Amino acid sequence: MNAPDKSWADQAKRSAPGEAGTVFDAAARRHFAVHYPEIPHRLEHRLGHHPLLERGALAELATSLPDTSVEYNRGDLPIGVDGKPEPTGRSIGATIRDIDGANSWAVLKNIEQVPAYRALLDALTGELAEPIRAATGDILTPQGFVFISSPLAVTPYHFDPEHNILLQVEGTKVMTQFPAGDPRFAPDAVHESYHCGGPRELAWDDGFMDSAREYALTPGEAVYVPVMAPHFVRNGPASSISLSITWRSAWSYRESEARAFNRMLRNFGLAPRAPRRWPATNRVKSLAFRALRKLGLTPRTPPA
Repeated sequence: MNAPDKSWADQAKRSAPGEAGTVFDAAARRHFAVHYPEIPHRLEHRLGHHPLLERGALAELATSLPDTSVEYNRGDLPIGVDGKPEPTGRSIGATIRDIDGANSWAVLKNIEQVPAYRALLDALTGELAEPIRAATGDILTPQGFVFISSPLAVTPYHFDPEHNILLQVEGTKVMTQFPAGDPRFAPDAVHESYHCGGPRELAWDDGFMDSAREYALTPGEAVYVPVMAPHFVRNGPASSISLSITWRSAWSYRESEARAFNRMLRNFGLAPRAPRRWPATNRVKSLAFRALRKLGLTPRTPPA
């Protein structure tokens, strides 16, 4: 990975939120505390037009990240896709600089690899640390993802293993969420496959919309996504930039390990019971999986 431009660190110092100018105000933090970790909800934020999230800075960031931290696909995708979409063939830098006409959506993963972006991520999760720790314990593995989307681009139906807040910075989009832990929307076998290295994309059925929750986001608005809550995103009529701040918890890791252990049981012809949602700990299956992992007997885990 190339060394980041020194100007990024300078911009972060000038723009990082402080006590007098938090991104999540007291009302937003109280609202988050009431709903975290299992209830999706809307939040207001004051991130504004942060210099680290402008197109030029993001194009520079994209070219400095390793290939494994950059993904970009066609924007005119259906809600449901079969496996990973194919890339567009354009470079990531060109895609971001010409996002208005690129017919693409791009995600820059693990932006915390660059110190200035790590400082921004830490500042944002730090504002919410008190309610997070009160509910799910220490903030583990904080990560940041930036989404840059062309007009009307679709991010297909999928789930993610982290606690997640998506902050809208530029443009508009609608995130459509579905209940976490309900096998109607994400079958247990698909969960298990993901936690053993399979794809996160899910099979789509138009009938799911009877249980959809739609969150229309404009700049200054954010939405919280519970662990493994299925969702898809449809961009608005203009290009969009969003920042996703995520973290894991001891509970989310135990849920993942229990899912992976269930996959092993299913491979032996058993029909294991699905892990329970928070605040259940799923401790027994988690410990069993960890023991097998120490012995080198477990399947591989999915990428971040």
